[in-house]
Amino acid sequence: MPELRHLRYFRAVAEELHFGRAAERLHMAQPPLSQQIRQLEAEVGAQLLTRTTRSVGLTRAGEAYLRRAVRILDAVDAAGSEARRIADGVEGQLTIGCVGSATYSLLPRLARALGETLPGIEVSVRGEMLAPAQLSALEAGEIDLALLRPPAGRAGITAVTVRRDRLLVAVPADHRLGARRHVRVADLRDETFIVHAGQGRSTMSTLVATLCGQAGFVPAVRHEVIETSTLVTLVAAGLGIAIVPAPTAELAILGVRYVPLSPASLTVDLLAAHATDNALPSLPRVLEVLAAVAASYPRSGSYTNR
Repeated sequence: MPELRHLRYFRAVAEELHFGRAAERLHMAQPPLSQQIRQLEAEVGAQLLTRTTRSVGLTRAGEAYLRRAVRILDAVDAAGSEARRIADGVEGQLTIGCVGSATYSLLPRLARALGETLPGIEVSVRGEMLAPAQLSALEAGEIDLALLRPPAGRAGITAVTVRRDRLLVAVPADHRLGARRHVRVADLRDETFIVHAGQGRSTMSTLVATLCGQAGFVPAVRHEVIETSTLVTLVAAGLGIAIVPAPTAELAILGVRYVPLSPASLTVDLLAAHATDNALPSLPRVLEVLAAVAASYPRSGSYTNR
């Protein structure tokens, strides 16, 4: 069975049609090269080259063998190049999970930056995932990177804070609080709430219950939803109000106004998490891009009324 080196030797001679030039190209002496070509012909069982004292040519068998050899060598070289790019973290596949508010704000900017900085990385996205679902997906290897709200304290999960988002109150456009410059949690005592799914499935649901409890009341929850887009749509429909992270305002649904929750220290973090043992070569580079995108993102408190 011919070895790859034999194919490389033969290709050099066939393309140069001169043993001396081929030997120089291969950085070897001519006699060993001639010997390797003869060995290749013996293994193939056909004469591949014609030789005279003045010229070297390809036989019909040699022409056919060269076409196949070139395809094989190019494929091997391409495979090696692809493997090196993947090992260097500049090529491969990456799946990102994302909570609702980041799906409509940070994620588009991140996807664009990855496309510009790491065009060889094929990015797929699973948006509108609640935090517990993302953590389970990380553990199962279904996603490589999670953008979620805390807590993310599970064994085998590494998490860092990406940014801190101010909390807003989303109210129907004609709501009595819509014209306020800010509202306190206590101002929401008599309101009907729309929240993300509770019972430990949503960080925001737990946070809303905690804030209202600290203000001395239990929120009257009318609807529990999974997706942030659905939550804001129900607010626009006049079915209640919702406490949301500031980036939710980038979800362009008419009929909703966003009012900052006071004091300004009422915030919620956005984390980037991954399995600690995730050996994906591109992950460190992706995290660098994410940090740069998050650093250029408008600070919490920047929002748009609609």
